[in-house]
Amino acid sequence: MLPVLIHPLAFYFSVYTELHGIRVVLYYMLPAMMLALMMIFSWAALPGIVLSILFHYLPLRGSFDGFASALHYLLMLTICWGGYSLFVPRRNNVNFGNMYQTAARMFWLVFCSATAFFLLYQSAIRFGLYAAQVSLLGDTPWKISTLINYQALLVSCLTGLPFCYFIIRTLRHPRFARSFFSRMRAQFHPNTTRLELGLWWACILLLLSLLLLPLTDASTIFNTNYTFTLMLPVMIWGAMRFGFLFITTVWTIMLLIVSHYFYRYLPPGLDYDNQMALTSSCFLVFSFSIYLMAEVTTRQRASHEKVRYAAYIDPVVQMPNLRALNRDLNGHAGSMLCLLRFPELELLSRNYGMLLRITFKQEMANWLSGMLQEGEQLYHLSSDELALRLNGETQKERIEALDEQIRQFRFSWDGMPFQLQVGISYSYVRAPVAHHHLLLGELGTMADHSVHTGHPESLQLYGARHVQKAVKSKVDMMNQLQQALDHDGFFLLAQPIEGVRGDTYHEILLRMKDENGEVVEPDCFLPVAHEFGLSSKIDLWVLEKSMAFISDHRDALPACRFSVNLTPSSVCRPRFVNDVQRLLKRYDVQAWQLVFEVTESHSLTNVEQASRTLSALQHMGCRVAIDDFGTGYASYARLRDLNADIMKIDGSFIRNLLVSSLDYQIVDSICQLARTKKMQLVAESVETDEIREAIRKLGIDYMQGWAIGRPLPLEALAQGK
Repeated sequence: MLPVLIHPLAFYFSVYTELHGIRVVLYYMLPAMMLALMMIFSWAALPGIVLSILFHYLPLRGSFDGFASALHYLLMLTICWGGYSLFVPRRNNVNFGNMYQTAARMFWLVFCSATAFFLLYQSAIRFGLYAAQVSLLGDTPWKISTLINYQALLVSCLTGLPFCYFIIRTLRHPRFARSFFSRMRAQFHPNTTRLELGLWWACILLLLSLLLLPLTDASTIFNTNYTFTLMLPVMIWGAMRFGFLFITTVWTIMLLIVSHYFYRYLPPGLDYDNQMALTSSCFLVFSFSIYLMAEVTTRQRASHEKVRYAAYIDPVVQMPNLRALNRDLNGHAGSMLCLLRFPELELLSRNYGMLLRITFKQEMANWLSGMLQEGEQLYHLSSDELALRLNGETQKERIEALDEQIRQFRFSWDGMPFQLQVGISYSYVRAPVAHHHLLLGELGTMADHSVHTGHPESLQLYGARHVQKAVKSKVDMMNQLQQALDHDGFFLLAQPIEGVRGDTYHEILLRMKDENGEVVEPDCFLPVAHEFGLSSKIDLWVLEKSMAFISDHRDALPACRFSVNLTPSSVCRPRFVNDVQRLLKRYDVQAWQLVFEVTESHSLTNVEQASRTLSALQHMGCRVAIDDFGTGYASYARLRDLNADIMKIDGSFIRNLLVSSLDYQIVDSICQLARTKKMQLVAESVETDEIREAIRKLGIDYMQGWAIGRPLPLEALAQGK
């Protein structure tokens, strides 16, 4: 029954007049109303539309014209809606302003509806279905009235269709009006002010009042349809600033007003029909221009907002990113910035995939969301870090409560529960924050400290200067390491390892010179090299220099052997074996001339890869030595699963061998284990002749220490020193 109820309203909004005795229309709302019903109810709207036509036309025109009118509208709607549904099968009834449906709607629901209406009407006249005196075309179509009528139908379908759609949707669901006005407000430009909107309304009302003033002898050109042309730039201004829904609604209402009161700005005269046609053309051209401009600018603004939103959201984790954190820090006068670091997350993600890391961060954000106040947010940073911005100068009690909440978090993956360690650091910051990257670096250092202490650490309480100094020291050392790699800033020493059977080989020791020429010990730069990923490059540099020395002094030292230390990153790097093979071939060095020393306490964290690398080196003919045996955790258990040729007993046991019975028993047990594994033994830190003699009695194969020989520059070997 809805079409029956709103049919009089659509008829009332239609504007008719006569031109040379022929009835013409300036605005015809009925086709737009019917098409809007089709958009909402689809084919189910046809019975109601036919009923509304018969209900209103039968008393006025009789049964013959009434049924002819119903058939006329029915054919027009079938052609237009059928074509539109065929080419837009999905989401064809969504609200207006969607550019994906614009072209199809323009063609089928505007152009085709107006054209089909005229052609069917003209055909009906030719076959005598309508009386000519009530037609919209007159006795012949080749008149200005035809142009005016056709343009009026185009304008009515273009502007009236969205307007009727809104009215019908609101009548069907009153809450749609709230949604409509909410979306209308959202389409406004973000920088739109009330002053700008008020100024725009003032211009519109001024032009409209000039058009609606009755024509008198004192009227000027601004009281004619000339003023209507001035509305175009004002409406384009509104289309660009206020969005599609707002401007099309306002423009439709204005068209209804100016078309109803056309006689107030169209002065009668000899060229009245031409003025009427020109005004009708302005209706059409202005409507298309405003409609398209509003849709394009609204679409561009929406796309810009989506891109802007995407710039502040990590596309993988779907959490605010570092850029969003910087924006929010500068958007608040004061904030408490917390850094959460989960050091085990990177290892787990390497073993179980990136999806574990993504899921962990998302579940952690959901876990903490209940404790966050309005405006507070959790941000995605690097692989094992999250940032948390809290409002104002948060009390320490709240930080401790968040810490307790985080430590209660349990994460499960493939049925396996994980409870990851967490380091929490925090600091109060004031806007503007110009160096947030440096601040996060300092908080990261404090978060590492928090992992060991087990409670949140305050950057302000600990002192930012101390953290900055530590970070700067690491960065300076990293730069020195890179310079040393690029310009051969390292140098090598060789310390003899003497065998009890008379054979001797040398361990290659690495040193570096700083900018002042001072010698830097490995304990100072190797941890930094490992942290910044340079340790593998340093190992290759040492290995290549050692092989180059063997190749250059082949005649003087025909059977020399070198022991080269490997860092954990080299042992766990799959391509390390290929690099060794490449260097052996380049310098024509035999594999038996190399002994690779690995430190048991570090290099075996990835047992599988370390075992594969060491086994491949042994298969090539190189020998493998376990360095500093006894100082790592679970040494015996690891040694059970590891194949090595040489075991080097840590010097901390050798130094006290003569004064500590416990150390003596430990060394003796290590010797028995080595014999069981058929491994040779090297005793480190042999510094006195007494220790040297005790080592011989224990049956240890090799000795190394100051009593055997001090480290000397590698070049000294070639000189026989």
